[in-house]
Amino acid sequence: MATTFTEIYERVLVGPLFRPFAEQLVARVAPTRDDIIIDVACGTGIVARVARERLGPEARIVGVDVAPAMLAVARTVDSTIDWREGNAVSLPVSADEHFAVLTCHQGLQFMPDKPAAIREMRRVLAPGGRVAIATWRSLEDIPGVRDLNAVAERHVGQIVDSRHSFGDATELSRLLVDAGFSHVTVQTVAHDVHFADGALFARLNAMAVIGMSEKGKSMGEAERGELAGRIAADSGHEIAKATKNGMFVLPLTSNIATAEA
Repeated sequence: MATTFTEIYERVLVGPLFRPFAEQLVARVAPTRDDIIIDVACGTGIVARVARERLGPEARIVGVDVAPAMLAVARTVDSTIDWREGNAVSLPVSADEHFAVLTCHQGLQFMPDKPAAIREMRRVLAPGGRVAIATWRSLEDIPGVRDLNAVAERHVGQIVDSRHSFGDATELSRLLVDAGFSHVTVQTVAHDVHFADGALFARLNAMAVIGMSEKGKSMGEAERGELAGRIAADSGHEIAKATKNGMFVLPLTSNIATAEA
């Protein structure tokens, strides 16, 4: 059976790249075993899984994502979590469900109507509920990704990288305040991500950004894969520049906002 991009994303990226920041989110909301937790835009579920590890099998944890492929992988990794398909502006939550803790890890920047999504997050939180939201800083603050993207742009033209499109801490704070959250704080968290295979990371990054380009949107999956290979091959200088002691090192920074409903 062919391996999907989502499965590769889970196997290669989630542990080294997403997990350290997921642990920061969970630590900041400090859930207890009695708290009911919801992770919005959960992807393959790393934040929910970190919460499960910390709280044990009795804690009630819900993960919501719009992408069935992400949820399919999440279910194979941890079947104890309540995975639900749904949109962030209309969460699949019943009228009598309210959560003590809500997290959103690198999902808000992809949401077309961010104010509506934040209002919906507040709606499903119980009074006094805690929220933690992480969004990557802008490409200007993450030169390793910026340089890899510049190589890709030589092949596909200008790229608008939505992963790094909401890096302004002030804007993130304003959204939460405007939605009625209190005790809003935003901190910047930095972590150096280490990969054994820099060329594979470059290829996966190319796959992501090709899909964000106008040229890439008209390509089939096989054509995108072939182009990603060529972009990775052309990224040798950037990979070598960031390789230390045999490991590709990618410094990443993220805003993490916390607040109370």
